Amino acid sequence: MSIVKYPTAVAHQNFHGVKDQHTNRGMRLEADLNDTNKYYRECDKALIYKKPTPVQVVRVDYPARNKAKIVEAYYKTPSTTDYNGIYKGRYIDFEAKETKNKAQFPIGIIHSHQIIHLKKVHKHGGIGFFVIRFSLRNETFLVDAPLLIDKIEHSSKSSIPYSWFQEHGHLIQEGYIPRLDYLKIVDLLYFKEDKT
Repeated sequence: MSIVKYPTAVAHQNFHGVKDQHTNRGMRLEADLNDTNKYYRECDKALIYKKPTPVQVVRVDYPARNKAKIVEAYYKTPSTTDYNGIYKGRYIDFEAKETKNKAQFPIGIIHSHQIIHLKKVHKHGGIGFFVIRFSLRNETFLVDAPLLIDKIEHSSKSSIPYSWFQEHGHLIQEGYIPRLDYLKIVDLLYFKEDKT
């Protein structure tokens, strides 16, 4: 069994093959975004990548000469956001989150260090946003980071209603290639002057 330890000393372990309900949360959204970003790179439309999470390896087992296995590692620091890159000469940075809740988006899954980071991206002239998926509705929204951050910081509740995303977010159309063409919305929100 491999153990990854978080900087906050909260260990994530899966004992005796018991399925962890959070293990694959966001993995489908991540796969869709990774496929989309690969398509954007192959078409030379944008250079956007998934950020690697900084990990410090503590212990490695060598059952065979060519089969090293990491058995214990720690996250060095909390990751900032999921994706970053460049599009039309502008820096892009965004966080992707997925929820199975049909009626509410839990605020707690967006971490304070991610909010701080996206505020700095905005301050320095970059484009920052969130990609939020309501998986049971099969709907994915792009929401401008300053708009969602303002909602989070001024909310007295622990969640944001789905209806808020319908009103303030932009539904990303799903397709085959690209899977989630979110750059169409980026064009509408951040490159309006290019339309004239």
